[in-house]
Amino acid sequence: MSPIELAENNNHPKKSRRSLLLMLAAFALPIILAKLALEQQWLDTGVTNNGTLLTNELTLEQLGLKTTDFEQHWLIMYSLPEHCATRCQKTLETVHNTYVALGKDMPRVFPVALYQHELSTEQQQVIAKSKWQLFAMPEQAKQYIDKPQVFIVDPLGNVFLSHQLPEHSEQLPQFGKQILADMKKLLKYSKVG
Repeated sequence: MSPIELAENNNHPKKSRRSLLLMLAAFALPIILAKLALEQQWLDTGVTNNGTLLTNELTLEQLGLKTTDFEQHWLIMYSLPEHCATRCQKTLETVHNTYVALGKDMPRVFPVALYQHELSTEQQQVIAKSKWQLFAMPEQAKQYIDKPQVFIVDPLGNVFLSHQLPEHSEQLPQFGKQILADMKKLLKYSKVG
């Protein structure tokens, strides 16, 4: 064998080993990077809802409300604070505007307000102009609802999504847009209600 042929035979195992390592790296590297990306939370988790999904099961019946009162409609349910002052009224107006913005899907949804104390005559007149359905908050609901917030309820009576009220009144328009985005997605994919 000539020195050139001998050198080529010695390089052949090195080339084969290098090719094998490159091929293994090409398959293993994406898997390792994907695992790291998930564990280190490098990527967005893919959450598309703006509200918070409730972790514990909650139904209208548990809250002391009858599902028959709502004729299998979707609900945007606002639990009012103990005393509905200016901020509460602005929130009612914002959520009502969100309801109106549903457009052709409005008939599938009922806006519901749960009040803890009787509303003033002036407040009742303002609310009467809108489509709000007012219900006194049942006592058993107070063990589940400890602060004012907006809930989304499906036509089967399952309370599954909550929206925490913003800290400042200037954030109310964005708050309404978040509820609207969630409702539009739900109504688009839902066959019920």
